[in-house]
Order: sequence, then C-alpha cells, then structure tokens
Amino acid sequence: MKKYIGVIIEESLEDVSLLRDVKILSTRISPVKKKHQTPWLSNWTLHTVEVERGEVEKIAENISRNLDSAHAHSWYADFDDGTEHYIIFPGRIFRIDMRDQAQYDEAKAYGVSIGIPAHQVDFRAK
Repeated sequence: MKKYIGVIIEESLEDVSLLRDVKILSTRISPVKKKHQTPWLSNWTLHTVEVERGEVEKIAENISRNLDSAHAHSWYADFDDGTEHYIIFPGRIFRIDMRDQAQYDEAKAYGVSIGIPAHQVDFRAK
C-alpha cells in the first residue's frame, strides 16, 4: 500500500502535537529569507513526513484546522503518493490528480488569494 510523503513546516502549526500523528522521516532547519514573507520567524523547521493511506483524510483535516491563523501570511502543507496530491490550506483541502494541471492551477490561485507568495505554490502536473 502506497504511503503519502510530504513536508510540514512546524512553525505553520498552531498545535505542533499534530506531528505525533505522522511519521517524521527527516527534519531540516532553513533560515528565513525575505522571500518567505514570515519576518516574525528566524527559521523554518521542515519535517519530511510519511502519512498512512488510511489516515490521510483525517490528518489533512487536522492540519487544515490548525494552520497558523495569527499572522497575515498564510501557510499550506502537502503530501502525495505519486498519483494523488493533497494540498492543505487553512479551512480548505485540495485532493489533486497529479496529472491534471487545471486542478493544480485552481489550488495555486486559491493559495495566492489567501496570501501565499506565488513562487511557493508553483505546482506542476506530472
């Protein structure tokens, strides 16, 4: 059974205990740059995670409800299984066929509309 792999930025979560619901494969710290548009942070903690197929909907919903709402900058998280891509925004989840650029374009437009820099949501179909 395929599993979903993706990245969750720890600082994007209001409740970091959600990370206990996923398997963390690796973690890296990235210094914040101006292009990230998160001046209240000095670093991002990026966790590459694995999500079980049977848990993907529940975890996506929990992340969507717990993405940081205290700042003007919006966040997203995402994970995919090579065929299906979950792109998770505050209050909205896109479940995308990775071959369909139109679905990606819709997710990108939504992300930009809620304040995510366009270069951060530059998704491409396979």
